[in-house]
Amino acid sequence: MCQGCFVIIIAGTIDFKDNETRDLAVDQSRALQEATRRDEAGCEAYYFGPDPFDGHRIQVYELWADEPSLDAHFQHRNYRSMLALLSELGIVATTTAKFRCDLSEPVYDETFTPRADFFTSQNAE
Repeated sequence: MCQGCFVIIIAGTIDFKDNETRDLAVDQSRALQEATRRDEAGCEAYYFGPDPFDGHRIQVYELWADEPSLDAHFQHRNYRSMLALLSELGIVATTTAKFRCDLSEPVYDETFTPRADFFTSQNAE
């Protein structure tokens, strides 16, 4: 991923009935996560992992290069297979959102100081 590039971030949670089911979902989806990263153009990150503080929950993080890549993912067999797998295991609740990011910058400046402001952008105020 390049600094300053347009990206789409998908972030969310998926809840299951218990820790055991959540762990099954993480383990059984590993191959689909790998295939999505490897085989789908525009996929920069695709992570469905255990929430360290909620034993029933998976944290979702995806990073896509653009809308056509995300649209192709929604048509891809990896997406359909992941949806089928998670549904079969029994999703109790889910909250997922997509974010279009038109500006990205490093968190740390040249002195390794974390910065909340967008300090390298020409549009920075």
